[in-house]
Amino acid sequence: MEHLVSKRYVWFGLSLVLIVPGLISLLLFGIKLGIDFTGGTLWEVRFERPVDSEQLAATLADHGYTHSIVQRSGSPEDNIWQIRIAELKEGSPEKHAISQEWTEKFGPFTEMEFSSVGGAVSTQIRNRAILAILFASVGILGYIAYAFRNTQNAMLYGGCALAAMLHDVLLVLGVFSILGVLFNVEVDALFVTALLTVIGFSVHDTIVVFDRIRENLAQHSDATFEGTVDYSLAQTVVRSLNTSMTVVFTLLALYLFGGASTRTFVLALLIGVVSGTYSSIFNASQLLVAWENGEIQGFFSRLRGGTAVAPSR
Repeated sequence: MEHLVSKRYVWFGLSLVLIVPGLISLLLFGIKLGIDFTGGTLWEVRFERPVDSEQLAATLADHGYTHSIVQRSGSPEDNIWQIRIAELKEGSPEKHAISQEWTEKFGPFTEMEFSSVGGAVSTQIRNRAILAILFASVGILGYIAYAFRNTQNAMLYGGCALAAMLHDVLLVLGVFSILGVLFNVEVDALFVTALLTVIGFSVHDTIVVFDRIRENLAQHSDATFEGTVDYSLAQTVVRSLNTSMTVVFTLLALYLFGGASTRTFVLALLIGVVSGTYSSIFNASQLLVAWENGEIQGFFSRLRGGTAVAPSR
């Protein structure tokens, strides 16, 4: 634990290995949005007799829903189907007619889930979700800058915390982009709640580390900045890991034994909590050292064709 900072480029490289595949997937395919964001109806049904997607799609087309998406959910033995169509209201004559035709052609079925969101509502949800994340980010930057106003560079602490938070958000988004491509996993409004929770957890863990660094800088002003950060991490890493593991075990239990409707939400939290713990220890504090040593400034100076920048300390 005494030489974590000296291996900072290993930690930065590991973060890139984890994030880059997801970023590529995000750029190429985006993230698969659920009906909360796109509008429409999600209808999940389980038939007692075997049925295939073409038969279900054909009956929907007969009732005017020609652009339906019919996908199997779970194993073939479960005979559960997820159907996404244009907005269909609960209790409407159209739904009753479709249900009656399915019963006549394919036998009895059980409705597992039925949710419908209009286009105007879905747009409003999407816009508010974006605003919520942006507002949280700006608020966090301002709060950390104020909390660390007595340090040499308060905005630097806020910027490093935001960089670590961005690391966690991008990792979660990237993973779900890949899951959407491979397994048709969609994100809904709960996913935004998970992202905001991940942001809060990431920043909370980072502030604990930063606060210890600030205290040790005041108490050991003669020590090097890199040595102070190493010492601070040694003091906080066990506490951070213990706190995170209790959350991880709880989320694992919820993911394995909880309901299917919250599985995406729990998975996003699980990835975000693990990433938040990692980024607060191996990214945020390491970025502080890289900046104080002039490494980040030197990197951008070389990109512009200039000379290296001297360390700030």
